[in-house]
Amino acid sequence: MGIFNSINISSSALTMQRLRMDVVSSNMANADTTRGKLVNGVWEPYRRKLVEISSAGDENSFGSYFNHSMNPSTNVGSGVKVTKISEDQSPFKLVYNPSSPDADQNGYVKMPNVDPLKEMVDLMDASRAYEANVTVLNASKGMLLKALEIGK
Repeated sequence: MGIFNSINISSSALTMQRLRMDVVSSNMANADTTRGKLVNGVWEPYRRKLVEISSAGDENSFGSYFNHSMNPSTNVGSGVKVTKISEDQSPFKLVYNPSSPDADQNGYVKMPNVDPLKEMVDLMDASRAYEANVTVLNASKGMLLKALEIGK
């Protein structure tokens, strides 16, 4: 385990949580966007975006299995990474508004599948996780500074 592993792991988590907050803010900004994407000549509402994450280390590689078998006591994490940003495939909400230019023949408008309550919960979760990783980063920095003071 290297001296900077904890800082590298925390920084990868900070980057990922910041991206989650950016995606949530994009979802909230487009919560009323009825013309998000043109599909086959027809406007489709904005679809909620989701962030998919995984461990940054390649746990399925031969090297990881080999290293673990040679030294099973070292089980050091390597942070997190964003694997992709996908679209939520849940159905759109239908709202009755016959005066809207986006209304169908029955007067219903397809609205984005963004739920502001879910988005706020995701935002609070990402924000708290970001704060926790900042605390870990500061603790790691403090330990490294104390270790340097020992050498004086």
